[in-house]
Amino acid sequence: QVQLVESGGGLVHAEGSLRLSCVASGSIISINSMGWYRQAPEKERELVADISRGGITNYLDSVRGRFTISRDNAKKTLYLQMNSLQHEDTAVYYCAATTFVKGVGHNVNWGQGTQVTVSS
Repeated sequence: QVQLVESGGGLVHAEGSLRLSCVASGSIISINSMGWYRQAPEKERELVADISRGGITNYLDSVRGRFTISRDNAKKTLYLQMNSLQHEDTAVYYCAATTFVKGVGHNVNWGQGTQVTVSS
C-alpha cells in the first residue's frame, strides 16, 4: 500500500557530491518521521539522518556538516544532499518513513535502496 522509491545514487570521486531523493506513494494519510539509513558490505545498517514532520533533524556524527536532510511534505519527498563524500560513505542508502495509512495505522516503510560508491 505504501511505496518508497529512492533515486540519485551513483559513482562519485572523493570530495564530490550527490543528492538522493525518496518519493512516497500509496494510500498515505500522513507521514511522520523520515530518514536515511545506509549499509556497507559486512556492516550493520546505520541511521545516517532523520527528520521529523516539523523539520527537526538528527545526524550521524560522521556526516554532520557534510550531509543535509530535508523533506517536502506536499510532495511526500525526502532528500539527502551529500557533500564532501568520502570512501567511507560507500554503501547502499535506504529511505525509511513512518506512515499512517487508513485501515492499517502507523507503519515503518522502507525503500529498495540506492547504491552510493565513492572512489578514493
